Amino acid sequence: MQTLQEWMAQGQSHAVCLSAAGAAPLTYQGLRDLTTHVQQSLNAVGIGRNDRVAIVLPNGPEMAAAFVAVAACCTSAPLNPSYRADEFEFYLNDLNAKALMVEKGSTSPAVAVAEKLGVSIVYVLPTPSLGAGSFTLDTSSRQSASAASAGMAHADDVALVLHTSGTTSRPKIVPLTQRNVCASAQHIARSTAFTASDRGLNVMPLFHIHGLIAGILAPLSQGGEVHCTSGFNALKFFSQMEEVKPTWYTAVPTMHQAILSRASNNSEVIAKVPLRFIRSSSSSLPPQVLAELEATFHAPVIEAYGMTEAAHQMACNPLPPGKRKPGTVGLAAGPEVAIMDTEGQLLATGSTGEIVIRGPNVTPGYENNDKANAENFTNGWFRTGDQGVIDSEGYISITGRLKEIINRGGEKISPREIDEILMDHPAVGQVVCFGIPHEKLGEEVGAAVVLRDGQTATEKELRDYVATRVADFKVPRKILLLEEIPKGATGKLQRIGMAQKLGLA
Repeated sequence: MQTLQEWMAQGQSHAVCLSAAGAAPLTYQGLRDLTTHVQQSLNAVGIGRNDRVAIVLPNGPEMAAAFVAVAACCTSAPLNPSYRADEFEFYLNDLNAKALMVEKGSTSPAVAVAEKLGVSIVYVLPTPSLGAGSFTLDTSSRQSASAASAGMAHADDVALVLHTSGTTSRPKIVPLTQRNVCASAQHIARSTAFTASDRGLNVMPLFHIHGLIAGILAPLSQGGEVHCTSGFNALKFFSQMEEVKPTWYTAVPTMHQAILSRASNNSEVIAKVPLRFIRSSSSSLPPQVLAELEATFHAPVIEAYGMTEAAHQMACNPLPPGKRKPGTVGLAAGPEVAIMDTEGQLLATGSTGEIVIRGPNVTPGYENNDKANAENFTNGWFRTGDQGVIDSEGYISITGRLKEIINRGGEKISPREIDEILMDHPAVGQVVCFGIPHEKLGEEVGAAVVLRDGQTATEKELRDYVATRVADFKVPRKILLLEEIPKGATGKLQRIGMAQKLGLA
């Protein structure tokens, strides 16, 4: 399977593909029919293969179905619905979006931004009685036109574009081809031994590579069912589990910890709904949490290692009877994985260096970014920016982060982006943002600020200022107002180690 059209042909016509509370189940034939409707509707207004369609929909079955249907014939560009207007303007511009897809009646600031930029708006009209995630499209805001490349996408067409934060303030565009996403879905399906009898409870956001590929594409590639929720809610998880009767779920460590905090009151549900396995990815799962999950659910927990540039999965701990090694991210599970030194030489087993990958799921390269491609691709290998080691049995351990990106519970934040926003404040003279260790999230955003002479501002004022410009997860939780920010030997502000220098770690 090298295209999503081929991938969709796998499910039995009358088998359930997507389900959701308050909606009839959507069959595989229903998803195929929906995809044909989307393709014909978009092609009729001049949107075809490799044209970008930004999707801003709440988490749920329509988002899942829209992602798949658009990706099968055009290029899906899912965006975080919680973005502010400034962020939508940046992303719609950067993507060169040909259309914005939103639900009819949406109050998202993305709508006004699209109108300002002259981006056509395509409205989704949900039809839950016809199946979870089913909808019709209203394309009346765009004039009829012929798509330059009509029909279903080919293997080397771009199925999905996502932005990833880099060590500069400007996020990089990661194009993932039909081949990339189909390969990754199959890699995950092998790691999890998915079959048509599996039913997943999706609690992951569907603007993130983890939810899109592991939560949706991988299980559906084997003809299974995915129950789509409106997003993760620890208070609802066990009632959803009782209603849906899933065989598995995937989540980030902070979600697993929140689930565990309520597990003791839900032992009857856990006993009634045995899980085949639990999956964790997007940030490091503490071995103590893994052990508690297994003891609570009496199911194996497999930790996987993924990133956007790999269309998600790179490595995964095997299911029983394979050996799982808590504290590692398992064995290579799709692409080849190796360790490389700074000179581009591959290192021997047991040596520490940068984790590198190559394979059919790896992006062909960042879009319009020769500098990033030169820095991140060496001799056909993609440099992950993570430091690690591979042991004699092939298990991969991540030992450090070479990049400065802040990883807040799986959400990646560019510190430079927050630097530049704070520097826009009239009272701020100097700033450096950095990661602060956090027990549950892994890291939180911190900032050290020096005010301009004669200016005043409180921590709350500065946090509120940032909050008007970016999504809540990017807002610094701690801002220190200093006379001087500690500098390195060369006089540079250094993010790495800043939390320790300021007594925050």
